[in-house]
Amino acid sequence: MKILVTGGAGFMGSHLTDELIKAGKEVVVLDDLSGGFRDNVNPNAKFIEGSIIDYGLVKKLFEEEKFNYVFHLAAYAAEGLSHFIRRFNYKNNLIGSINLINESIKNNIECFVFTSSIAVYGANQLPMKEETLPLPEDPYGIAKLAVEQDLKAAKHMFGLDYIIFRPHNAYGEKQNIGDKYRNVVGIFMNQIMQNKPLTIFGDGKQTRAFSYIGDIAPIIAKSIKVKKAYNEIFNIGADTPYEVNYLAETVKKHMNSPNHEMTYLKARDEVVDAYSAHDKVKKILGYKTTVNLEQGIQKMAEWAKAVGPRKSKGYDNIEIMKNMPPSWLQALKEND
Repeated sequence: MKILVTGGAGFMGSHLTDELIKAGKEVVVLDDLSGGFRDNVNPNAKFIEGSIIDYGLVKKLFEEEKFNYVFHLAAYAAEGLSHFIRRFNYKNNLIGSINLINESIKNNIECFVFTSSIAVYGANQLPMKEETLPLPEDPYGIAKLAVEQDLKAAKHMFGLDYIIFRPHNAYGEKQNIGDKYRNVVGIFMNQIMQNKPLTIFGDGKQTRAFSYIGDIAPIIAKSIKVKKAYNEIFNIGADTPYEVNYLAETVKKHMNSPNHEMTYLKARDEVVDAYSAHDKVKKILGYKTTVNLEQGIQKMAEWAKAVGPRKSKGYDNIEIMKNMPPSWLQALKEND
């Protein structure tokens, strides 16, 4: 059994690769290292540096490797930033995905596993359930929903089986803590190690169900063995939402910096409360949360302190400056 994992040098993709290798699978990782790191890749996986938007590379890879399964995790997953990088977002998160789906159809892939996002739901639909009508409010969520819909069309027309996961607010070891635009847990830890104040948008009372990667990756990895999961959509992540203020205090505690300064910035245009129901994934795939927020933050903090602070690679592909949060504009100036 040979498996392609796109984004396998990134956070979630590298954990998934580890799980597949542990289960005895042969894994090929495709990643352009735009958000991941070479040392994240399991040494027992074959690594190809390249992008899913390079259709020639994707086509060649499918023809040469003869994959049985595809796990597609490669994406630029900065939801808030997606408003300002619309063309980049759709090129990477939608067109890149279609390249993979096309080749999966032509090469008779047994199942295409796609990590979507709860960003497809939009606002004020709590708890978010798989049968809820998706109403995404940002280009990132729109792109993810479009890929979901294309997979359904590919199943109808060509018989390509798929499994869709909608994970949310995942955190843990190997996350890119240097990214200034996504992954608030990593941002907080990096700011503490750089002796910078924690930056919180709005009043910090917005809620998210922060989900430890060690609970999520094993379920996604084993899903291809469960036929009842085929052609289904699953929310996956923690059940309990927490305020960002509480998260900040928890991070400060486990980073041994309980009195670290916090700065409140103007609220972003974002969903205030986001958490989903997980009855379906529990019933069909046996998902359960085994690591609570305190335990997960402690595990990640120990890893972050060991690897040290990381500097953002910067991002110079902003297409629209209008209405961008001032702190992000400042970050762009610092990268110039």
